[in-house]
Amino acid sequence: MKGNKILTIVIALLAFNLQFAQDTDDSDLSLDKGTIDSQFDYISKKSGNFKGVNGARYEAVRTLSLDKLRKNVIDTLKAQYTNASALQATISGHESTIESLNKKLDETTTNLTSVTEEKDSMSFLGIMVSKITYNTILWSIIAGLLGFMLFFMYKFRSSNILTQEAKSNLSELETEYEDHRRRALEREQKISRQLQDEINKYKKTK
Repeated sequence: MKGNKILTIVIALLAFNLQFAQDTDDSDLSLDKGTIDSQFDYISKKSGNFKGVNGARYEAVRTLSLDKLRKNVIDTLKAQYTNASALQATISGHESTIESLNKKLDETTTNLTSVTEEKDSMSFLGIMVSKITYNTILWSIIAGLLGFMLFFMYKFRSSNILTQEAKSNLSELETEYEDHRRRALEREQKISRQLQDEINKYKKTK
């Protein structure tokens, strides 16, 4: 008898705890808060069920609760659509920003390449050439001019030597000519004196 009383008390306590837990779970469900899924759970728990004439089970839902759920679903969809539109606008803005940054990066890269080419290039006769080519052309011209200068200096020195030799030869020739003219004049004078002496002798013999 005492055992039956204890069993009855345990069963009553279990039933009370189960009912309390169910009430607690149901109290967390509402059409005014929570997710759409929890609101469907609320509708399901608050609906009544009955059997139709054909034996099929039906759930009876209050029209007010159904309208409230429909409004909540529509509001949630609108909020999700608004969020999706805002996210799409944000993505589009980011894409525009990225595209603008890419264009600026391309322009900066192009400008950097141009500046680098201009830095490494120089204008020669209106044509942009690399510094290496410019230096090669410049030093080739300098070497060519130096070669021409050395050639003309050699030719000038050779001509100067020949001129000095010609002047020396001319001076020697003039000296020899003067000597020859002087000796010829002396011979002529000597012959004239001899002729005059012969003439004088001839006159005396007459």
